[in-house]
Amino acid sequence: MQYITRELEGKFLEASEAFRAVMVTGARQVGKSTMLKHLAQGQGRTVVTMDRVVDRELARRDPALFFQTYRPPILIDEIQKAPELLEPIKVMCDESEEHGRFWLTGSQSKKLRKTAGDTLAGRLVTLNLY
Repeated sequence: MQYITRELEGKFLEASEAFRAVMVTGARQVGKSTMLKHLAQGQGRTVVTMDRVVDRELARRDPALFFQTYRPPILIDEIQKAPELLEPIKVMCDESEEHGRFWLTGSQSKKLRKTAGDTLAGRLVTLNLY
């Protein structure tokens, strides 16, 4: 299957160089996960999806063990399914000046934007993929 380049890619990479965490939101099936997985190729970035029950349950039950298992830099797909990871992400952002440590995708829900925005204020930029 041929990859379709998205206009948001350049803006996303700029944001990743300026912020510790970047989240891409959007409607279902617009290519959020595909775009970030494409950009992550060859970077040594861990890729984890919260669609996998075992990873989602680990994230919910023991966020510290989750981040011992899956270390940054990391792409966490479908973060809205494991909001328990947001607080540990905040702590790890505060412990390191490294930009682009956390790439996140999530649904376009107002609840996710508010929760992530409140928890990760000043550490996270959110971009919308249409």
